[in-house]
Amino acid sequence: MNSTRFLFSNGVVSRSSEAPPVTTFLESLPGAYTTTRTHENGSTLLFWERHIKRLANSARILLNSKPELIFKPTKKYPLFLSPLSITSSMKWESRIRSLVNNSMNQVLPIALKERSDGEELAVTALVCGDFEKLKEMKNVGDDDGFFGVLDVHLHVGNYVPPVFGIDENGAHLALVGRGRDVAAAKYSAWVRLRKPLDKLRPPSVTELLLSNDGDRILEGCITNFFVICRRDKSDDYDSAYSVEVQTAPITEGVLPGVIRQLVIEVCLSKGIPVHEVAPSWEKHGLWEEAFVTT
Repeated sequence: MNSTRFLFSNGVVSRSSEAPPVTTFLESLPGAYTTTRTHENGSTLLFWERHIKRLANSARILLNSKPELIFKPTKKYPLFLSPLSITSSMKWESRIRSLVNNSMNQVLPIALKERSDGEELAVTALVCGDFEKLKEMKNVGDDDGFFGVLDVHLHVGNYVPPVFGIDENGAHLALVGRGRDVAAAKYSAWVRLRKPLDKLRPPSVTELLLSNDGDRILEGCITNFFVICRRDKSDDYDSAYSVEVQTAPITEGVLPGVIRQLVIEVCLSKGIPVHEVAPSWEKHGLWEEAFVTT
């Protein structure tokens, strides 16, 4: 298997040794991002439209609440920026889709051509802001003009699918810290901010869970967290199932993960009860099993 990586940045495609690992790439730039992979021998990007929608929403949330997480300060312009007011609209999502897909068309065909036959690729798209261009804008509140200050960076690398059904490959979890700030958005600064938590990771643990009170589990550092919980017999419920799927609601501070939403949709389509509530460790005796999605 080749270990070739590709990076598309500022209109230039970098290959192999010039392209950093994806973690280094994310640590080097602020911004909203999403990661997916190719599927069926590179013929499609998995759930791409869902990823684009989440990416557009993450960028909007950051601009409206924590613009310092999407703009990189310069020596000429130290970062001091008030939250903006970007409206949620189909136009915003459409423009983000256009920006990202135009960049994708520059790098993905090259990566697909140079990969090994049958090899799948991991694709990370990051949207960040150019602070100098922002300072030159006459009307910061103009959504149309605002797209001129956004840059798109794409990282493409090998994807090695995990092998399921093997006990040794299961997730090993530990609860270590409080929930993320601006949790509804996926942003690159979290790769750096979570490093102190990683230092607390026991050797056998593969994912760290977050909770604001030490009981109700919100999510993992890079995953959404679910449990299958036995339902209390005293509860009045109309269902053939004696268990329900539980996962923390977005409103309590978790990332609206693409696979998280798919799990909920599949459960509801099959009549499996879903309760969006943060699973309580105090009630873990009722858990039949737990799983994470990423």
